[in-house]
Amino acid sequence: MRSGLILVSLVLLSANAFAGQAPTPASTPVPNRTKAEVDALIAKDGPAPPDWWNNTPLNFPKTLDLTMGPPKTKNWDPNANVGQYFWSTINENPSKWKEGVKFAAHLLTLNKDDEKKAGTAMHQMAHLYKDCLNDYSRAAYWLLQAGEKETEDLAYCYYQMGAKDTAKDLLTKVGPDYTRHGTVIKMWSDLGEYETALKLADAKAKDGSQDIAYLMAGDACRKQGKFKEALDFYAKVLTADPQKVGRDFKQSKDRAQANIDAVKLFDTLDLSKVPDGAYTSSSVGYTGPVKVEVTMKGGKIADIKITDHHEKQFYGAITETPRRIIEKQSVKGIDTFSSATITSEAIINATAKALSAAMK
Repeated sequence: MRSGLILVSLVLLSANAFAGQAPTPASTPVPNRTKAEVDALIAKDGPAPPDWWNNTPLNFPKTLDLTMGPPKTKNWDPNANVGQYFWSTINENPSKWKEGVKFAAHLLTLNKDDEKKAGTAMHQMAHLYKDCLNDYSRAAYWLLQAGEKETEDLAYCYYQMGAKDTAKDLLTKVGPDYTRHGTVIKMWSDLGEYETALKLADAKAKDGSQDIAYLMAGDACRKQGKFKEALDFYAKVLTADPQKVGRDFKQSKDRAQANIDAVKLFDTLDLSKVPDGAYTSSSVGYTGPVKVEVTMKGGKIADIKITDHHEKQFYGAITETPRRIIEKQSVKGIDTFSSATITSEAIINATAKALSAAMK
């Protein structure tokens, strides 16, 4: 990776010399592409600065330790520690996501001779491009520069750029799901590989993470329109063996109950019976209730606004999930947003509740 680092640093240092290509807007349908076509996009767009680069300031607290050393105290201090600054200040503030990319690039330049620190900076850029800005060609580029050849994050980027077969190949190489939130299972479900998702969920349940495994199995069934099966899996979360669950068991039970409440409405929801107007409801998110206001106009979902929430690491879920619902004109079969599944799920559930309660 070392020779690549030098080249990457030079590209970043000359970023103001040319304009990059903007990412494909989220609302633009993504065509099916081959691996070669996606690789060409990554090679073309990945190292080029995006079109907003020149107008985005390099802005960060001057008190930060730019050597990216470990925290000097036990107290959380995002004005001193780089990792904590990204987590608390950048991730939680959409207005700072682009600044975060530019700051990560600056850190890469400063620490280019330290492979571990340079890799951390690359991963941070990849995360912001992927989870926050939905710029998947640049996210994939930085993941590859950081040495990630066969990961679920890279698979997700290929999937979002239209190379589903490549995403499946990468996930096959990833193997079992050892992630905290069932990310690999979710990816297989998003790819339409229902049986594979359920098999991995079954293996995860036997491995001791019953709550997450059953939640992901329920989500896979829900996406396929198998609502009875989804309800059965969500019910299993509520009765999971406390000795065979993860550290988020209480949260998992809250999610399962919220999903049960929402999914029971799916088959009876009829948009033609919802009068024009604005309707509100809420559902459980990661850190508290997520409240939505759904506007109906002419028998269609015209707008969905998140009017109140306490989420912090919500990334693109707040904007992307409403867009997906409006585009599909349904709460059925909606892909929850990667890396912010719980927030995305809450928006879908709250929308279903608001519309169902408004039916005449």
